Amino acid sequence: MSMESREYGRLPDGRLVHEYTLGNGLGLELTAITLGGIVTGLWVPDAQGQSGNVVLGFDNLDDYVHRNPAFGIIVGRYGNRIAGASFELDGEMHSLGRNDGPNCLHGGTEGFGHRLWAATAVEPRAGEAEALLFSYTSPHGEQGFPGELKVYVRYSLSATDNSWRVDYEATTDRATVVNLTHHDYFNLAGHGSVLRHRLTIPASRYSEVDEHLIPQQHAAVEGTPFDFREASPIVARIRQAHPQLLRAKGYDHNWLLDGDPDADGLRRAATLEDPHSGRCMHVLTSEPAMQFYSGNFLDGSLAGPEGRIYRQGDGLCLETQHNPDSPHHEASEDWPSTVLRPGEVFRSTTIHRFV
Repeated sequence: MSMESREYGRLPDGRLVHEYTLGNGLGLELTAITLGGIVTGLWVPDAQGQSGNVVLGFDNLDDYVHRNPAFGIIVGRYGNRIAGASFELDGEMHSLGRNDGPNCLHGGTEGFGHRLWAATAVEPRAGEAEALLFSYTSPHGEQGFPGELKVYVRYSLSATDNSWRVDYEATTDRATVVNLTHHDYFNLAGHGSVLRHRLTIPASRYSEVDEHLIPQQHAAVEGTPFDFREASPIVARIRQAHPQLLRAKGYDHNWLLDGDPDADGLRRAATLEDPHSGRCMHVLTSEPAMQFYSGNFLDGSLAGPEGRIYRQGDGLCLETQHNPDSPHHEASEDWPSTVLRPGEVFRSTTIHRFV
């Protein structure tokens, strides 16, 4: 394969990190490093054909190692929060890495976004321009999760339109829980605040959270600031004195997606539009839910390329997933199981389509 790659730097223990560049010849370009499968850049043409990077990140490995608030990472073994950093499975209690108050967030203190992955350029499938396969084996007991988990995450760019596809696959040698996702901070303008972006989420229910941002119950979005069934500027309601917005300091909630999957097993999770640049991103997924996070905890303490300071609302995340804290809920239509057992294969797909 002719995919471009280079040495990006070395981890404190001396291990080498590589960066790969994927392009589709239509203006879409993606760069990713083997640390955490982190997407370090995603260049997309605007309405005038000018390319711009639409994800937040750093320009050096040291910041990704020591200061990364999950910019661009593969999230695992369990995306989002597990209450009390513990769960019971088949009568056995498992204690997890605690890194979000009393909770386990995004796999714990040393989740998949902190791990060094193997990466291989692979043969594109029909309709693809280039593809890159990341692989990682998570040992039994890592961050407290049971089972040796073999994980494969495939990034591919379409040859026919400006789409970036992520395919996840995992197997285990004993019962465990899995909830893989990606944690890109998008800004379709390439700079400044995202709060004037227009967002659509085709979901009639969302998950209300407690003071630790753990879902307690699902509630209707009707008549609340959480109703994005029609496109709305994020800024329109984010400052309302709604108890859930006050609790999360903005949006940091899970939406249960409406509609049935199409013939490819995908449904629309979100549409994000920036009126200024003309960029628009459609998110399609095989997952039943999505977390919308409005960058509430960016506080000006981090800087990206060219010294750009990241402030509250400068990026947002659209994390396709199963519901947070599912291990503490009996499996049902509203709380799909995240348990993976030997002989089963976890599979998930999310597409980011830019138009």
